[in-house]
Amino acid sequence: MARILVVEDEPGIALALEDDLTMEGYQVEVVGDGIVASKSAREGQFDLIVLDVMLPGKDGFEVCREVRRAGVKTPILMLTARAQEAEKVMGLELGADDYLTKPFGVRELRARVMALLRRGQAQSTRTEKSLRIGAAIVDFDRAEIRRGDMATPLTPLEFKLLELFTRNRGRILTRDQLVEGGWGINAYVSERVVDNHIGNLRKKIEPDAESPRYLLNIRGLGYRFDG
Repeated sequence: MARILVVEDEPGIALALEDDLTMEGYQVEVVGDGIVASKSAREGQFDLIVLDVMLPGKDGFEVCREVRRAGVKTPILMLTARAQEAEKVMGLELGADDYLTKPFGVRELRARVMALLRRGQAQSTRTEKSLRIGAAIVDFDRAEIRRGDMATPLTPLEFKLLELFTRNRGRILTRDQLVEGGWGINAYVSERVVDNHIGNLRKKIEPDAESPRYLLNIRGLGYRFDG
């Protein structure tokens, strides 16, 4: 039984989420304060965190930032009443895996929860703790890339993309697949944004980012990782 932490300060929404997710067979814990949420997320063993943005104590962005800095890799689904794209992108770049804009339908909530739980299970089955790419070593536990004595941290988004590539070595991933795996289902991300993030990742793993050997652009199709 998957354990889900629901962080929502509006009693009506919190109760509806708890009732629906419990009916779906999940074990649900509800908190309504950002400070308590940060502590619970870092100390509890949850399979998914459903995190509202507008919270007392600390907002959802700060909670997400603290959780990821603590090394917690639990998938995070952010709930927001804000429609601005910049704020959604900020949440994803802080380490959220997906977002849902209020008001939302029950079926969409269930679908996103199931997708994130499947993704979390796939990541937990990964046996590799490190990966050598040429002279670089990726440390998945520390989310960093080492070259000799120098360590370069990966951003949460770069970490997700690199994990997606390593799970699909030798396979072409389209930009749509990269958006879904990195930013979340139905995220509105342009091809240019995807390419920019791939470029940043190349700078960290490639000997020469201008002439990549491992993270290749397959013209008209997407990207392939041959590391």
